[in-house]
Formats: sequence, structure tokens, C-alpha cells
Amino acid sequence: QVQLVESGGGLVQAGGSVRLSCAASGRSFSTYVMGWFRQAPGKEREFVARISWRTVYADSVKGRFTISRDNDKNTVHLQMNNLKPEDTAVYFCAAARGGGMAATDYDYWGQGTQVSVSA
Repeated sequence: QVQLVESGGGLVQAGGSVRLSCAASGRSFSTYVMGWFRQAPGKEREFVARISWRTVYADSVKGRFTISRDNDKNTVHLQMNNLKPEDTAVYFCAAARGGGMAATDYDYWGQGTQVSVSA
């Protein structure tokens, strides 16, 4: 069992930066694929980034967002730069034994943290 708690969301102007963090409890954190997803009002949850032994990004965030993990501290981060209004969403941290880019691949989810980007 893995419990995930996100933090770091907030309101930021377009072009600004935000760093999200996800703290994981449970065993064998380093064996999990960790992912970030987001969900805007009225839209489906969408893949943002994942990290295992390599990183994968959605095209919409490539070059602006960076996912990283610290296995000693059981944390995963999402550094978001050059934010745009269309990045506004609730951002979720997720963990999976063998996750890809589909939300259904992930077994454990955090409660989400709101990121709002003003124009």
C-alpha cells in the first residue's frame, strides 16, 4: 500500500514557475513508477509526466516541465516553468508497479493540488 500527498500548488501568473512535491509513504518506493496527471474542469484526467529509470513527458509540457524523484526521501517533484493559462488544473501524483501514460495504469493516487495560471 502506498499513500501519496501532494503539495506546492497555488496561483501564478503566466510565464511563472511552480514546483509540486509528492510525498510517498509505504515500502519499496524506488520500485514504483511515479507519474503526474492533471485534470481541468470539464475535461478528462490527462498524463503530464512519468519517471522510472527514464522520464517521459506529454508533448504539451515538454521543455517546460521537469519530473524528478528522490528515492532516499520517498518524494517526487514536478518543476513547472513558463506556465500558461491552459496549464490550470488539479495536479495528481500517482504510483504504479509498471505504469505507462494511461491513468488506468496507476494503482495509487494522491488527493490532488490546484494550480491556477492567470493570463
